[in-house]
Amino acid sequence: MNAFWSVFAAVVPSIGVGLLFWLALRSLVNADRTERAAIARMDAQEREAATPAIPPAADSDS
Repeated sequence: MNAFWSVFAAVVPSIGVGLLFWLALRSLVNADRTERAAIARMDAQEREAATPAIPPAADSDS
């Protein structure tokens, strides 16, 4: 049983560091995804504002 706790004590720090690394990367990826979505929304709004509103053509019966 003592060998089990020795192995457990040796593995736990590696698992903990791996978990922290995974959480940090997940946070970075989520932040990047959110930022890209926000930039896409801003670009769409800018494109919409930049296109002039063309009034409907008047029918001329000449």
